[in-house]
Amino acid sequence: MVAFINALDGFLWGTPFLVFVMFVGIYFTIRGKFFPITHFKHILKNTVLSTKDKEANAKASGKLSPFEAFCVAVGGCVGTANISGVATAIATGGPGAIFWMWLWAFVGMMVKLVEITLGLYYRQRDEAGNYTGGCMQYMERGIGKERGWKIGAPLAAIFAFSMFIQFVQGSQSYAISDTIHAAFGTNMILVTLIYTAFVYFVIWTGTQRIANVACKIVPFMCVVFVFGGLIVIAVNVKTIPGVFVQIFHDAFTGTAAFGGFMGTAVAKVVRTGVARSVYSNEAGMGTSPMIHGSADTIHPVRQGLWGTMEVFIDTIIVCSITALTILCTGVWTSGATGATLSVMAFETVFGKFGAVYIGVMTVLFGFTTTGGWYIFYQTALAYLLKKWPRAKRRAALIFKIIFPLTNVVIVSYIVLSGNGPDLFWTIISILTAPSTIINLFGLLLMSGKFFQIFRDYKARYLGVGAVDPNFHVFYDDDPAVQKEEEARLAALARADS
Repeated sequence: MVAFINALDGFLWGTPFLVFVMFVGIYFTIRGKFFPITHFKHILKNTVLSTKDKEANAKASGKLSPFEAFCVAVGGCVGTANISGVATAIATGGPGAIFWMWLWAFVGMMVKLVEITLGLYYRQRDEAGNYTGGCMQYMERGIGKERGWKIGAPLAAIFAFSMFIQFVQGSQSYAISDTIHAAFGTNMILVTLIYTAFVYFVIWTGTQRIANVACKIVPFMCVVFVFGGLIVIAVNVKTIPGVFVQIFHDAFTGTAAFGGFMGTAVAKVVRTGVARSVYSNEAGMGTSPMIHGSADTIHPVRQGLWGTMEVFIDTIIVCSITALTILCTGVWTSGATGATLSVMAFETVFGKFGAVYIGVMTVLFGFTTTGGWYIFYQTALAYLLKKWPRAKRRAALIFKIIFPLTNVVIVSYIVLSGNGPDLFWTIISILTAPSTIINLFGLLLMSGKFFQIFRDYKARYLGVGAVDPNFHVFYDDDPAVQKEEEARLAALARADS
């Protein structure tokens, strides 16, 4: 079984898929004239430096504020992958995997801007009056209705299913139990049972409560983790130049066996780095638009700017801190894997407190990620059953009960079978691939529309070009579309009566 899982991962994340993923990222980055880099000051001004502004915190009925959407989305991507996932990438792919992780993050900032923009532009209301936006909407409404391609609706349905089925991975439970076990020697299945009870509490509080908690926890946990990591790096600052040399060298040569590290070839380095980066920052996966689609924003691109900042914070900052602590302390050659590497790195400076520190950070990261991903799963499920309001509500209730139980199943299987974190992250890679390839394919089909919306934003808010007074900032702003929406909502109301 494990051999089959590894073979499937190698097939899905083989050279053709990696070339396609990188092509999409490079295409949008070049055609967008490196916007996340050349206009980084503009992005900062309208995202993290505007958290107290009225625009960032404004929200109407059925929507989240732009800042709330950002915190939930960041909470969804800044998770245990930043601690355990990065450690596993180094343990299996060597230092060179970090270069490929950075490369995808560099082009991924533009990819996330594209997917959030399109998801918001084509968003629509459900029968309760709440806004829903995401990849399903731009595929069905953009590719299907606006462009008239019959492939639109099937793509949306397949994407929603492939996104929903990812819930079997167990909502961060393995990474959390692995870290707690590495830090304190606690039984992983016992930790999972406790965490499962905690997950029940989280998901029964609702989307708004998750958003409120995320707004308080996310900024705090990111700052605290980065601060602790910088201390470890500062203590080992003399090794940093050599670490960077090895990252860039091994990215193209692979890494020879050294100490407890078994060595790895270039192909494995690239596959590991890109796969971990995609899962960590979620650029291209199509998850973030499901949260941002509910944001009360003045323009789709404006909310997309928050997405570029998500990738920057997640990978360029947080993942890099984890990677550098593991590499500069030299623990990566110990033969240990997963969260154990992160614990060992922090223990070299903080002693036993380092284990406690990583344990607390992992639980916080896991909490926010679980909340964010639960919303992603429910959004995908709601889309699949959108024509049947009653069935949708019943399914949502059943899923609330079933979802946390996957924690126990996945952790018990990996632990009792004698496998480790490599198997867990391989399962993650397999589940991530289908939704990613469908979403990236859809983005390419809708690239023309994105750049039309993008030009409108630059004309309105950057003074580049002239504003077209007839351009609709949102798809539903078109009077003809509004009539269709009114008819659709009326039909849903009748089906729900």
